[in-house]
Amino acid sequence: MTLSGQQINLRALEPEDLEFLYQIENNESFWEVSHTQTPFSKYVLKQYLENAHLDIYESKQLRLLIEEKSTKKQLGMIDLFDFNPQHKRAGVGILIHPDFQKNGFASEALSLLISYSFSHLQLNQLFANITLDNDKSLALFKKQNFVKIGIKKDWILSEGKFKDEVLFQLIKE
Repeated sequence: MTLSGQQINLRALEPEDLEFLYQIENNESFWEVSHTQTPFSKYVLKQYLENAHLDIYESKQLRLLIEEKSTKKQLGMIDLFDFNPQHKRAGVGILIHPDFQKNGFASEALSLLISYSFSHLQLNQLFANITLDNDKSLALFKKQNFVKIGIKKDWILSEGKFKDEVLFQLIKE
């Protein structure tokens, strides 16, 4: 199975993921990377979950839950966004809950998503946007052979200061 690794599975969101999604989406420390500015209500997130079944070709995005294989514990989420089937590309975003970081989960999740994107979705490339101060994410994407192709100066306003954002690409071999 393409979305199953040694330690984790990537799976579609389920109604029982509502509480985890609520905690993640309303954690202000994640808002910078998710470009969120306001909290989400459980009602709005419940509606999102009800529509999560939409095909990536309809919604132009795919959010998968990262769960530990043995315990089924929710660890984080990985997304494809700005999906463009015409040009065969999509953006990648990943978030691992801080309690589960530094266990190799992000690396395995990203590797599985890359494989799925290139084999099942027939994409030619993936891209990621990462602030220059996000050392963990920079290292993660470099480890998976993403190449830095540029820096967007003063791209993200965070806590009253502008940050540069690095653009990474991974082109199918």
